[in-house]
Amino acid sequence: MPKFSGKVGYGVSTEIVEGVWDDVISERKHRGNVVRNTRRLEPSNENVNSDLTMGNSISIVADAYASKHYSAIRYVEWQGALWTVDVVEVQSPRLLLRLGGVYNGPTVGSP
Repeated sequence: MPKFSGKVGYGVSTEIVEGVWDDVISERKHRGNVVRNTRRLEPSNENVNSDLTMGNSISIVADAYASKHYSAIRYVEWQGALWTVDVVEVQSPRLLLRLGGVYNGPTVGSP
């Protein structure tokens, strides 16, 4: 089973100004295993090129922060790219992260 070591991005809702809430992104380093390693091309009528979607599952060892904020996980940095986490399955003491398409949302340091 291939090993995983990389960053996981969390988006915690924070009140920026009174009445205005936004996700503040933080990253934490995690280790674990790549349980499933697949990729899928999805043809699209709207785009010239097909969309690349990962069907990977990564099982990480959950520390106290990950166990408490698993619902805030937004992305995983893997193989040089950021991938959206579509599903988080709690398998204590681990979290199973199922990846989807390329992540295009806010990251650490983005405005």
